[in-house]
Amino acid sequence: MLNLIAVVIAIASVLAALGHVGYLALLNSAATKRAGGAPIAEYVRSRWAVAGGTTAVALLAWLLTAGGSAMDVLSILLAVGSGAVSTKALRSTQAKFRSGG
Repeated sequence: MLNLIAVVIAIASVLAALGHVGYLALLNSAATKRAGGAPIAEYVRSRWAVAGGTTAVALLAWLLTAGGSAMDVLSILLAVGSGAVSTKALRSTQAKFRSGG
């Protein structure tokens, strides 16, 4: 039962991390196509490390679910941490570039 919980949490963490990566990719694509988008593209470049790191940790957490119950506990801890950081970073980026209209 613990393994199932760990797998579900790890998958949710991977999805959160990939959501952040996807949002940054869309933002970067729009910024490079738009005149004057250099500051946004620069911001996106500064955020890739966080997005890549949280994705790597989330994938590691998912991989650890293949181990025993001690690994499941470690997997849950890593996945929760990675998912929380990914979600916070995504919300921060969205708030920074959300249009008012």
